Amino acid sequence: MSDVVSAALVRDWAHAALGLLGEARIEIDALNVFPVPDGDTGTNLYLTMESAVAAVEVCWVGGDEPGVADAARALATGALMGARGNSGVIMSQLLRGTGEVLGALTDGEVLDGASVGNLLRRGADLSYQAVGRPVEGTILTVARAAADSAEAASAAGMRDAAGVVGAALTGARDALARTPELLESLRLAGVVDAGGRGLVVVLEALAQSITGIRSAPRPATSHRPAPVSEEPVSHYGGPAYEVMFLLDGEDAAIPTMKAELDRLGDSLVVVGGDRLWNVHVHVDDAGAAVEAGLRAGRPYRIRITHLDVVMDEGGREGRALVAVSHGPGVATLLEDAGVTVVPAAAQQRPSTAEFLGAIHQTHASEAVLLPSDKDTRAVAEAAAEAARAGGIRVSVIPTRSIVQTLAAVAVHDPAARFDDDVVSMTRAAGATRYAAVTIASRQALTTAGPCEVGDVLGLVDGDIVMIGSALAGVARDLLTGMLGIGGELVTMVAGADAGPDLTHDLPEWLAERYPLVEITVYEGGQPLWPLILGVE
Repeated sequence: MSDVVSAALVRDWAHAALGLLGEARIEIDALNVFPVPDGDTGTNLYLTMESAVAAVEVCWVGGDEPGVADAARALATGALMGARGNSGVIMSQLLRGTGEVLGALTDGEVLDGASVGNLLRRGADLSYQAVGRPVEGTILTVARAAADSAEAASAAGMRDAAGVVGAALTGARDALARTPELLESLRLAGVVDAGGRGLVVVLEALAQSITGIRSAPRPATSHRPAPVSEEPVSHYGGPAYEVMFLLDGEDAAIPTMKAELDRLGDSLVVVGGDRLWNVHVHVDDAGAAVEAGLRAGRPYRIRITHLDVVMDEGGREGRALVAVSHGPGVATLLEDAGVTVVPAAAQQRPSTAEFLGAIHQTHASEAVLLPSDKDTRAVAEAAAEAARAGGIRVSVIPTRSIVQTLAAVAVHDPAARFDDDVVSMTRAAGATRYAAVTIASRQALTTAGPCEVGDVLGLVDGDIVMIGSALAGVARDLLTGMLGIGGELVTMVAGADAGPDLTHDLPEWLAERYPLVEITVYEGGQPLWPLILGVE
């Protein structure tokens, strides 16, 4: 069990919630009929939690263990900054409330049942306060039921956190199943509330983090998911626009702004404090909503979305390539080839929001995504789903290395049919075996044997296959093994730490040893990997 109050508990919960929301994202999107049937609640909750996770991870930069207060504050702030959609904003407030209670506890003490009840109650209370006109049968109802059940279990004598979280989860699931009885649009569609389902997932993650046990998959309710039609059909008759923005403004100005926005539209949610606010509202006059924000402070990251489910994607044309790059040299190379680049920092994958922003930046009606490493594929798939909901045709080619991305880009034909182009690029990427050399930063037992700090590691297709003492020597051994089973083209991408032994001597050796092989060397500039190799 991990019921000790610590930053690690907050971190585990955030990561577990992100993982489970990723698995349930499509299911939750399909349930989304209120307040707008736009099928994006699961994606919005995932993006909100992704931002929260990224903020929590920053607490560990530098190697020091943060306190629970720092991690809890980062969780809430990250969710607030990255909140998407109505449910995402409410979820950020739930995390703020739970974070306030967790942050007030002492590092190292045991998290008891009473504290679990307190944190769930604080989250539910803040969520209700944030919504201009609370509606029952939504995520709010589920949040309150979870808090009620937790407090009842604690009052009945249950002391351990795991038991109280289990009671809260049961209460939340029961409340979720009853949401169609409270909201007519849910009853007519035969679904439960999408935001409420997302909250149940987050509570499942909390239970998993405390108990160390992942519950077996189970259906959310007996209600069927909303049917997914090839032709989007809108039954929405509310305000035309969703307006969201972050606001830098004095707390005293917020009530006046909320009153103005409440008169303009509905689905009003305002969360935050200490000069940082996240504002969400549905209105017919988007300009007036932004002006209300201007009178209260400085709005930024303004996002205006047309709420008609039948999205007008007129004006989008052509096909775009969007690829991840881990170094400035490769980024320039890709951009010169007309690719929109999503930069990745060392040991940090790009976010779904960054991918989605790059897709929309292209203004293309078709997009091909190239993640460039296996860990980024899930992010690319999530962004693709969100873009498809907006009427953009998107395909993800699961490139696992930058050399596979370069191979795919090399055969891209914008004049070909979309499916034919994707197939051609996928074949080129799949025909490229990849390898890399790096230097071990810690002692470890690898698939090639034990390694020490400073050892040179050679990887093929992501697996460590050899350990050596010199970068160039390991690179030669990798190339010899790969070319031993055939190859006509070798691509070398030199990293920021590559010396002349890799950029000059190694290509010369290769040309002498394999005179029929074509060699291409790029100055990639990527960190951590002095050399990345591709063999086609």
